[in-house]
Amino acid sequence: MVPFGWKIVLNAVGLWIVDALWSSMRIIPQDASILTQIAIYLVLGLVLALVNLVIKPLVKVISLPLYILTLGLFGLIVNAAMLELVSWVTSLTSFGLEIDTFPTAIGAGLVLALLTAILSVPFKRRPAQ
Repeated sequence: MVPFGWKIVLNAVGLWIVDALWSSMRIIPQDASILTQIAIYLVLGLVLALVNLVIKPLVKVISLPLYILTLGLFGLIVNAAMLELVSWVTSLTSFGLEIDTFPTAIGAGLVLALLTAILSVPFKRRPAQ
């Protein structure tokens, strides 16, 4: 189990990497100083962690038949929708995440899920021997 503070950091690092991979996904403002950009990534990581903590489980329960029907591939759509939700929430402020197309959100959601899974490996508990 990853502590919530580390989830925020892992999400921020994942968003930073995904932002570097896609030109159709941007962090706004782009011309800010390094410390401001780090703060923006951390705030986006917080918003994404809260969305994944509160809203994503509800969406997964409601869409359970689609998960079963698509053998879990519907999770890509749910991850993309969570990123789009973060984009919408942060569009109400002067900073945030901007995603141009839904296919970008699907790819970014997939890469972000893989990155956070890989980066959270050190936090996994090992069985006592």
